[in-house]
Amino acid sequence: MSIPVTPVTLGIDQARSRLHELTVIDVRTPGEYASGHLPGALNIPLDSLRSALPEIRAAAGRADVLVVCASGNRSRNACALLAEHGTAAATLVGGTKAWAAEGYDLQRPAACAPRSGWSMERQVRLTAGTLVLTGLALGQAVHPAFLLISAGVAGGLVFSALTDTCGMAALLARLPHNRPRTTDLTATLAALRTR
Repeated sequence: MSIPVTPVTLGIDQARSRLHELTVIDVRTPGEYASGHLPGALNIPLDSLRSALPEIRAAAGRADVLVVCASGNRSRNACALLAEHGTAAATLVGGTKAWAAEGYDLQRPAACAPRSGWSMERQVRLTAGTLVLTGLALGQAVHPAFLLISAGVAGGLVFSALTDTCGMAALLARLPHNRPRTTDLTATLAALRTR
């Protein structure tokens, strides 16, 4: 694989047919990774990617690298970072959400599982809905200024949809019940060296 000028992407079917020959790196948080990842994927969170550059570069010399995240945004950023450092990688179109939507299995390691039984998306929906209802109730019962809570949540949801990011999910991920065991980056990099 040569270093691309534009990001290289693999469709779901392409990635599935080549999965056995790819080094798959999942750049999501440990909690997201634990909620389900492509078979054989190694978890190197995006914020740890720089420290793993030498191992990823070496792995890319042995096999093509596929970088995945939930939807494809973080993996595109990771591929750009890798390309800046001389390592070619492809990103999975649509990420793990698209993989699962096509009916392909995700691995879920029990040892890394978060303590929460609810997915992050479900927690965000509950929190957003609760805040909207609270703002509406307080706006009616106490003072109309409390309606700004509902307006703020609505604005945040629109921003989240437009940017494909979620600040509320980032905040909820910090709660104790959402914290899985952290990624053992040393063990992950050792596994990457053997691929």
